[in-house]
Amino acid sequence: MPMTQPPVSPLESIRARLVGLKMARSLEVLDEIVAQLEQKKLSSLEALDLLLAEEFSTRESRRIKMALMTARLTQLKTLDSFDFSFQPSLDRNQILTLAQLGFIDRNEVLHFLGPPGTGKSHLAIALGYEAIKQGRSVYLATLAEIIASLSKAEREGTLAQRIRFLTRTALLIIDEVGYLPLEKGGANLFFQLVNARYEKGAMILTSNRSFREWGEIFGDSVVAAALLDRLLHHAVVVQIEGNSYRLKKHADLMPENLLAAASGRQQAPRRKRGRPRKEGA
Repeated sequence: MPMTQPPVSPLESIRARLVGLKMARSLEVLDEIVAQLEQKKLSSLEALDLLLAEEFSTRESRRIKMALMTARLTQLKTLDSFDFSFQPSLDRNQILTLAQLGFIDRNEVLHFLGPPGTGKSHLAIALGYEAIKQGRSVYLATLAEIIASLSKAEREGTLAQRIRFLTRTALLIIDEVGYLPLEKGGANLFFQLVNARYEKGAMILTSNRSFREWGEIFGDSVVAAALLDRLLHHAVVVQIEGNSYRLKKHADLMPENLLAAASGRQQAPRRKRGRPRKEGA
């Protein structure tokens, strides 16, 4: 007579199904949850919910980690770690409202302007992190990196593909506008990207330079005006005034003129020593 297979217990059957579904985390916590169920610490529905919650949490953490790498958000910054008390010029409620990401749905451009070290990049990255947690696609690069990649693509005949890549993301973060000199022809390349994303995708730009200086930054007043025409049409501008957070412990070591420049202040001219010259002398 053929040998009959011993019946498989429900627990073994569940294990086999978890393996088949590649639910590794659920498999890890299964015995612990079953033990709590047998001790009547959990109801059947609570046990099922806990099992699925463990799996969901693990997969969500993995998804966020991969999305952060794709977005190039290697140095994670969050709103919880931002010191609003150090920058009283910032409206905390405005930033928390922006974190609800309505500006992404409206394809708006968010500008963070202010001296170096005042938290512009921190806020931009933190909003990018919030977007990733909500399942939005994000990409971060400095303006110099963006233009370098566009220049390389133009030389290789793949400019259209590169611009399509940079317009696919729901949120494009461009950091350090005005920090470094641009490559020749960079202004025109950047305009093509901005024009392609205009009213089609949200952006965050950070800069230590005012809009009045964009002609100098891009080396072409006409292109700068065309850029601002699109980047300010549907825009939120957050001006940050204050001292550098990075220098708060060592501000006394900085020369006065450099400290004034870093904080966006103009140093008062020194008064000449000696008696004033008589009129007509």
